Amino acid sequence: METISRLSGLPAVRDQIAAACRDAGRDPATVTLVAISKTFGAEAIAPVIAAGQRVFGENRVQEAKAKWPGLVSAHPGIELHLVGPLQSNKAKDAVSLFDAIHSVDRASLCEALAREFKLQERRPQLFVQLNTGEEPQKAGVSPAEADDFIASCREKYRLAISGLMCIPPVNDPPAPHFALTAKIAARNGLTNLSMGMSADFAIAITLGATHVRIGSAIFGKR
Repeated sequence: METISRLSGLPAVRDQIAAACRDAGRDPATVTLVAISKTFGAEAIAPVIAAGQRVFGENRVQEAKAKWPGLVSAHPGIELHLVGPLQSNKAKDAVSLFDAIHSVDRASLCEALAREFKLQERRPQLFVQLNTGEEPQKAGVSPAEADDFIASCREKYRLAISGLMCIPPVNDPPAPHFALTAKIAARNGLTNLSMGMSADFAIAITLGATHVRIGSAIFGKR
């Protein structure tokens, strides 16, 4: 039954993304579905891969390192995104394993990533994480510091930043946070916006999301 629900969940999410794009006057090809597979094992992920999904997201480097090399080997063309916080001492593994990192948020991490990019000659796509709600318990750069941080990434660390990521506060309407993220991205010449999860991805698409991070609507409850 779990496999059946996952296989039905994926096309339903795809249909909802297509509908949100139609409503926003956008091409569905401009929105990348990142299937968030954190806490799920290979046996739960394999049916989703078989159904055609190729972009997946994980929260922890160690968890991804334990389960994804075998899946990637068995299924060429998988694209793996790190969507959770990244410790500087895990930069080496993150750069070798992931195709995109959504959680760049501090100078020490920029330094570690720049070093690994040079050593490994590998350059995953990078997103700066914003803390649009300025929540003390949450990682991310404050909106007021975003412009300077992005400039530092580019000029001091020579990191190519492709976009921004945000996670709105749980009890806030998400639209103002998505709109603020899009505004900061636009004035910094960034085209990619990682925003929107299972409960609010349609709103995020309306406000310009290029990457939506959806887990429970595909895999079910954790």
